[in-house]
Amino acid sequence: MPVDTILFNGRITTQDDRKPEVAAVAIADGRITEIGTNDQILALADSQPRKIDLENRRVIPGLNDSHLHVIRAGLFSNLELRWDGVPTVAQAMRQLREQAQRTPPPQWVRVIGGWNEFQFAEGRLPTFKELNDAAPDTPAFLLHLYDSAMLNKAAIRALGMDKNTPNPPGGLVVKDQRGNPTGLLIAEPNALILYSTIANAPKLSREDQLNSTRHFMRELNRFGVTSVSDAGGGGQNYPEDYSVVSQLEKEGHLTLRIAYSLFAQKPGEELNDYTRWLGMTKPGSGSDLLRVNGAGENLAWSAADFENFLQPRPDLKPIMDSQLEAIVMKLAEAKWPWRIHATYDETIDRFLDIFERVHRENPIDQLRWFIDHAETVSDRNLERIQNLGGGIAIQHRMAYQGEYFIRRYGVEKAKRLPPIRQMLKMGIPIGAGTDGTRVASYHPWTCLWWLVTGKTVGGTVLHDAEDCLTREEALRLYTHGSAWFSNEDRNKGRISGGSFADLAVLSDDYFSVEPDAIRKIESLLTMVGGKVVYGSDKYASLAPELPPVSPNWSPVAHYGGYDNSQTVPPVHTHTPIMSADGRVWQTACGCGL
Repeated sequence: MPVDTILFNGRITTQDDRKPEVAAVAIADGRITEIGTNDQILALADSQPRKIDLENRRVIPGLNDSHLHVIRAGLFSNLELRWDGVPTVAQAMRQLREQAQRTPPPQWVRVIGGWNEFQFAEGRLPTFKELNDAAPDTPAFLLHLYDSAMLNKAAIRALGMDKNTPNPPGGLVVKDQRGNPTGLLIAEPNALILYSTIANAPKLSREDQLNSTRHFMRELNRFGVTSVSDAGGGGQNYPEDYSVVSQLEKEGHLTLRIAYSLFAQKPGEELNDYTRWLGMTKPGSGSDLLRVNGAGENLAWSAADFENFLQPRPDLKPIMDSQLEAIVMKLAEAKWPWRIHATYDETIDRFLDIFERVHRENPIDQLRWFIDHAETVSDRNLERIQNLGGGIAIQHRMAYQGEYFIRRYGVEKAKRLPPIRQMLKMGIPIGAGTDGTRVASYHPWTCLWWLVTGKTVGGTVLHDAEDCLTREEALRLYTHGSAWFSNEDRNKGRISGGSFADLAVLSDDYFSVEPDAIRKIESLLTMVGGKVVYGSDKYASLAPELPPVSPNWSPVAHYGGYDNSQTVPPVHTHTPIMSADGRVWQTACGCGL
C-alpha cells in the first residue's frame, strides 16, 4: 500500500522489543507500515507522501486511558469550570467570580471534580464566605472528589432547600444550629446525594453537547491521549446517551478510539438491563473508533464499595451476592467481558467467590474481565484473579486521596497501594488510567508522574522507591497494557508494523526530564489512525480546526481545561510526621489535615 505519511528525524519509542527505538516511521491507510532509520523510511517516499520532521523530539505510542468517563464528560464539559492543576485558592476563586458574572440564568457555575485542597499553596478548601462572596446571585456547585460538595446560597435557593429538607438516601444535608442548610452535602454512605443534586442543574442543548464532546476530546488529544476505555456512569443510559458520540463517529469527528462498557442504571433492574442489552448488541460491535467493550463498571448497585477514604470502609449488604451472581452468570453464558468497581480487598474477596462459582459452570478465564481500582487488594486475591484470567485497571486515585488514606489507615499501609509492583511480578494484565473526570483529574501525565514518583498532588510521598515504576514500565501500562482491556493489544499500544498509527510527539523528553517536570509534558502533535487530531507550536497548521466553544459564556472558552502551568507540588509538602507511638499523622506545613 502506498505510504501516505512519513515521520522522520525523531526519537521514537516503539515498545516493540525488536526495535525499541527508531528514527522514522511510515504510515499507510491509518496503520504503521515500516519503522527504521531515516534513510530506510525516506527511501519509501515514491508517491510524494506527507513528510513531518520531528526535529529530534521524543515520540511515544498514543496514550490509552484504561478508565475514563469520556462520554459523560463530553456531554457536560463546556458547562464545567475546571480547577484541575490550579495552584492557589486565590486563583480558583477569581475564576469562579468571573464565571459567575458571565453565566446567564438559570445556568449554574459548576466545579466538578479533578482537584483537591492539597494542590493549593494555601493547603485548604475555599470557605463558604469566599464562595458566597464570589457568586452571590448565580448558583454554584463545588464537587470535592466523591466525598462532599459545597453549595452557595443561590444554589440552596434554586434547589428549594430549607429547614424541612430531609436527608436523602445516601447522603447528609448539613444544617446549622437553627436548622438551615449550610450548603455542605456529605456523601455518606455513598455518592447518590452528589449525583442527584447536580442532576437538577440545567444541561446543554444537543448542538452544544456535540461541541462540548469535540472540545473535550481535543483536550485529551492535547496531552497525547488517543484511546479510552469508557467505564459508563450514573445517568448514562444506553443507547440514548451514546447518540452524541455515535453522531460524531458517523460525521468523522471522533478524535479518540472509545471502547465503552454498559453501566447498569436502576437498582433492582440491573439483570433486566443486561438481558435487554445482550439482545441489542455484543462486544466488538461498532468500528475501530467506537465500539462496545462489555459490561460495567457498575454491574449491580448493591456491589458498589464507595471509594471515600474519609469514611470507614462500607460493608456490602448480603443481597449483593445473589444479585451479582445472577448478572455475572448471564454475562459469562453470553461470553461478555465485564469490568467491576472494587476499592477494597474485602469487596474483591466476595466478588471472587462469585466469579469462581460462575467459572465452574461457564469458564471465564478467556473473557478478559477485570477489576477496576483495587487499591487494597491482597496477594491472596491477586492469585485468585490471575487463576481466573482477570486483569486490573489501576488509576491515580491515591494521588488525590493519599492523605486521607494515611489519616485513616496509617503511613505503612499506604506505601504499596495499589500493589502494582506485585501485579507486575505475577504477570497480571494491568492498564493505567485516571478515573477522570470527577473523582480524579483526567490528566494522564499526573498519573504517569504518580506511578514514577509515588507522590500525591500535595507532595506527600506514598511509596518507597522499590514500589515506584520505571518510566518505561509506567508508559507501557498506559499504552499497550491498557489495550488488553479492550481486546485490542494486537492493534494498538505499539509503534510497529501493522499497528494503528496512533502516536504523540512530546513537548519534552519523558525519559530524561526531571521527575516533577513529567506533569508539564504536552503533545505537540497527536495522530489517530495516521490523521493529525491535535497540533501546536510548529505543527499547529496540521491540525483540523474546531468550531468555537459553545455556548460562548462557557468556562472552557475562557480558561481552557487542565492548568498545566504548575510543574511541582505546592510548597506545603504535607511531609508525614509521626508521633512517638506511630499512630498520629500530622503535616509539616500545619495546614490542618
